[in-house]
Amino acid sequence: MNDLGAIWLTIQLATVTTCILLILGTALAWWLSRTTSWVKPIIEAITALPLVLPPTVLGFYLLVIMSPDSGIGSFWVQMTGSTLTFSFEGLVVASVIYSLPFMVQPLQNAFETIGAGPMEAAASLRATPLNAFFTVAIPLSARGFVTAVVLTFAHTVGEFGVVLMVGGNIPEETRVISIAIYENVETLQYAAAHSLSITLLVFSFVVLLAVYSLNRRFPIRIR
Repeated sequence: MNDLGAIWLTIQLATVTTCILLILGTALAWWLSRTTSWVKPIIEAITALPLVLPPTVLGFYLLVIMSPDSGIGSFWVQMTGSTLTFSFEGLVVASVIYSLPFMVQPLQNAFETIGAGPMEAAASLRATPLNAFFTVAIPLSARGFVTAVVLTFAHTVGEFGVVLMVGGNIPEETRVISIAIYENVETLQYAAAHSLSITLLVFSFVVLLAVYSLNRRFPIRIR
């Protein structure tokens, strides 16, 4: 029963994280694909940092930033009456930051592939920048959106270090699949650990197979 709760909580976390990043990541990716500002490499480096930074390091600093003793954590306690750490909301914040590059990079590459031509053509037809973005840029970047959403969801499902540092292991609140596997191994419940692990293994393989098959038919460069 606990494992079913962990599965459901993981799906919720991955869904909420993906939806948030779909909005934030699209805006950031579009700006990065169009800007010539000198700060672009800095923003790209910050965005990609979770790819190379050990999850426990990122999780530790997020734990410090979101603790009740910090400004952000104290503000959250005053607004909600509960702590941001060791809560589902805290996991969402951590997951959004940790999965950011998996949303931004495929979208940025897809937007850059479009080039300026289609947008200039739309502008010549008196389309506003916003209208051109929704009617031209997004349809032409559909494969990039599929790749970004799938990778972000799958990456969030498999998180461990960050969610353990920020959320701990609270049933029905922060106990996701990866934490449940860890707990089952610690308590020598290998059958339960194997069941969850094979589920994640099959899920991850299917996701990667779908993404690579999609990119082979419709090439989208992923950094």
